[in-house]
Amino acid sequence: SKSFNELLPLYNIVHSMSRAGTPTDNAAMEAINGWMKAEMFMDLHLTSTENIAEEIANYIVFFNEERPAYSLNYLTPKQYREYYA
Repeated sequence: SKSFNELLPLYNIVHSMSRAGTPTDNAAMEAINGWMKAEMFMDLHLTSTENIAEEIANYIVFFNEERPAYSLNYLTPKQYREYYA
């Protein structure tokens, strides 16, 4: 929207759009968005949009510090960074 686009420079955000219908242009973010939707709404049973910003912040902590990842040998991202740092 025009209002959204006018806010971006105020926060030093560069708006970058992929081609229509090609979410693979940003596959990593699309994957994370998919996980968040699936886990927050289905697994964690989020039903309200009342505290959505807080719920997203909590999910990010959960994802990075509590949720083991198969691709990281069942370490959390935080444990993986600390182990290999």
